[in-house]
Amino acid sequence: MEELKIDRAAMGRLAKALDFICGADHPTTVALRAAAESGSEADITKARKLFLSLKSGDRRAALTMLAD
Repeated sequence: MEELKIDRAAMGRLAKALDFICGADHPTTVALRAAAESGSEADITKARKLFLSLKSGDRRAALTMLAD
């Protein structure tokens, strides 16, 4: 997957998409929500790592929801 730069607002929307796809208590959803709120480099790195470890179908579905 090519490296994407996602701003804090997009991370928040991505967290909402993953909330629908994976659930509110999924570690990736929680990490993205935290990164969107704090904007800290550590939170962003953790959220990105967890997002990339999702199944490709879940990643694609979340990114498609952002595009709509």
